[in-house]
Amino acid sequence: MDPQRYNISPHCYTPRPDAFSLLRDSTTGDLPWPGVLFGIAIVGGWYWCTDQVIVQRCLAARSLTHVKAGCIMCGYLKLLPMFLMVFPGMISRVLYPDEVGCVVPEVCKQVCGTEVGCSNIAYPKLVVSVMPNGLRGLMLAVMLAALMSSLSSIFNSSSTLFTMDIWTRIRPQATERELIIVGRVWVLCIVAVSICWIPVVQAAQSGQLFDYIQSVSSYLAPPIASVFLLAVFVKRVNETGAFWGLMGGLAMGLCRMLPEFWFGTGSCIFPSNCPFLVCGIHYLHFAIILFFCTSVLVLVVSYCTEPIDDQHLHRLVFSLRHSKEEREDLDWEQEEKGRRARQEAQERARQRNNSDAVAEEEEKSGIRRLVGRLCGGGGGSSQDQEEAPEAAEQMPDISEDPVWKYTVDANAIIMMAVAVFMWGYYA
Repeated sequence: MDPQRYNISPHCYTPRPDAFSLLRDSTTGDLPWPGVLFGIAIVGGWYWCTDQVIVQRCLAARSLTHVKAGCIMCGYLKLLPMFLMVFPGMISRVLYPDEVGCVVPEVCKQVCGTEVGCSNIAYPKLVVSVMPNGLRGLMLAVMLAALMSSLSSIFNSSSTLFTMDIWTRIRPQATERELIIVGRVWVLCIVAVSICWIPVVQAAQSGQLFDYIQSVSSYLAPPIASVFLLAVFVKRVNETGAFWGLMGGLAMGLCRMLPEFWFGTGSCIFPSNCPFLVCGIHYLHFAIILFFCTSVLVLVVSYCTEPIDDQHLHRLVFSLRHSKEEREDLDWEQEEKGRRARQEAQERARQRNNSDAVAEEEEKSGIRRLVGRLCGGGGGSSQDQEEAPEAAEQMPDISEDPVWKYTVDANAIIMMAVAVFMWGYYA
């Protein structure tokens, strides 16, 4: 395979001059330094502060100190990818330049099944080719276990958001069994969509999975990060401003993402035909622009509409975080209506089950029993479907033990100092 067949320029298959620098040119760099400093910070704020996968773990903590300690522990672990992911990828690129660093489309197609590049196989290629048999199997098992754990968390979070935030509004009288079945069916739909999306992932961003993840996050995440930060630190932000900020930010993000998918991101050999006005701005720079545009939209709409009374904001915004006043939820009426509807539906179901339990059991078809076994909730008694009595509301306590508070805060300072040192050293 002669590279001259495609008139391949040397810069397509040789590392960039700034390949070993983290802070690259602000306009011509593949990861410009303003985007790395501010764009990734915005995307990171969305993921670590608002993503359901992370938030549900923080909400499960016993106290505020445990939440902070868990986040700081994750911060220490985030120092390791430099040595566990970046360096092995560079080693694999040096050891297997014709496979991991392939450029000719036919060669890449033969090596990894995609014509745009094979950089995504750098780590698996190193594991399979260098490690001995026993350790190789162990590493592959660890990689598969980590993948399954991440997918399980994402699917469970998606199922929870769909059933509790969408389905309960469509059917307020839905029973617990119905919510379980709907959640599991939704997971099947998400799995099917994910499988159908694989070819798009393989072809996007020259086949580089990291760039694809960051680009999609840069088009969709900044509005969420903007609304979250403003809602926490600016008491004047209201629901109307947050809603239109999310809708406007989503529209602006889709105006960039959809044309890019339509025209394709291209590769070094076959550049994309996407207009410069649409795709010319780096996706990390676009994240910064989208964040500020969404922030302006949220603030303008919020200040043009009625504010939220403080009685609804106690312990929800930063300025009222230590308030001891009782908070009134804005949507308590809707929640109470849904709760009453579910209780009435369950009461009717109990009465029907008590009178016709034997007859209904005989009339159940084989398909219904199969669905009940696959989706759960098919064999439970009527008592099991009753809602547990609501616990008495207690005022949340965010006080901390001074010893553990200062220990956690000191670890946070140490962790950030180490991260800044490593960044400055390798940059």
